[in-house]
Amino acid sequence: MGKLTKKAVDGLSCDSVAKFLWDDVLSGFGVKALPSGAKKYVVKCRINGGGRTALQRWITLGAHGQLTCDQARVMAQQVLAAVARGEDPQAEKFKRRKAPVLNDAWERFEAEYLGQRKPQTRREYASQWREVLKPKFANVAVSDISRSHIESLHKSLRATPYRANRILALCSRLLTLTEAWEWRPQGSNPCRYIERFNELSRSRYLSPSELRLLGTALNELADTAVISASAANAIRMLLLTGARLNEVLTARWAWVDWERKMIALPDSKSGAKPVFLSEAAVAVLISQKTGETVVKSDFIFPGRATDTPLVNLRKPWLRVCKLANLSGVRLHDLRHTAASLAVGEGASLPVIGRLLGHTQAQTTLRYAHVDTDPALGAANQIGRILEKSFKRS
Repeated sequence: MGKLTKKAVDGLSCDSVAKFLWDDVLSGFGVKALPSGAKKYVVKCRINGGGRTALQRWITLGAHGQLTCDQARVMAQQVLAAVARGEDPQAEKFKRRKAPVLNDAWERFEAEYLGQRKPQTRREYASQWREVLKPKFANVAVSDISRSHIESLHKSLRATPYRANRILALCSRLLTLTEAWEWRPQGSNPCRYIERFNELSRSRYLSPSELRLLGTALNELADTAVISASAANAIRMLLLTGARLNEVLTARWAWVDWERKMIALPDSKSGAKPVFLSEAAVAVLISQKTGETVVKSDFIFPGRATDTPLVNLRKPWLRVCKLANLSGVRLHDLRHTAASLAVGEGASLPVIGRLLGHTQAQTTLRYAHVDTDPALGAANQIGRILEKSFKRS
């Protein structure tokens, strides 16, 4: 047809199959008409020296209307000139398509590293990825993530500084691993120089009057079945033992040592640890085991399915706080309250650390078989104080 012109391109049409119109002057330059009515200028060429066995490339230059025929011709000439110099005009484009994105980093982290973390940590990481990092960066090339990206995200979370810093830490971990995997240059982690937010520690301790209100609310809500007996007993155990929420909810009957008055957890945030049981705590366990509404399960506090533990106590706790008129009290504050009661009764800091299973008490944990463990005495001191709060009037 000779030289490709605007008139020829305007007159080109197709039905159900794409149709090409090639320029006879500039070899490889043409236009492609689609059934949708769109027309796109293209260049067809062979790279790596040409020849029938060379790799063929189809390069789209742009749409007719956005480009004139003459503009497309100039672009085609530039592409063909680059090919003649031994270059591959699409190599960088293909490289960018294959570049790993942050979602690839998460999937590899999930497969190779996440399983080594504690269950609670795994849940927190998964939540941070799903709710924050994935919507922002899942499809962003790892090599393109910059400090401005991370800083903008971090600042957007300033209302929740603790969560913001934890998300920053996870992102930093992922990007450090991408350096190890050679997905981005060594020492280029953009999270390194982001200033963390200050985290104000939250220490809320229940007063004696609040403890009485708490005990009354627990009894009333359990008696009227507004909350389950298991939920009420789990809350009592949190306060009586100073244990962490997950330690109480996932505890099994097989771990209860009635003679030594402890629940021997095979694993926890600080490794294997005993949860010491005061007489009041033992009474709660007996009530849980023999109560009218009890169900048979390996877990002390089973969920709806008896082969699974209670997942959380958020809803029953909110009802308890509302009835007891307790504001700003988290379930974790029950642990703080247990520690404060032990301090008030004269327990030493090492004993309190032992009672709560703090990491720095690892050396002492090896002597958990000693019946006269002083932490058990501290547990009983807490139990005697709280027992009055839990008594029914």
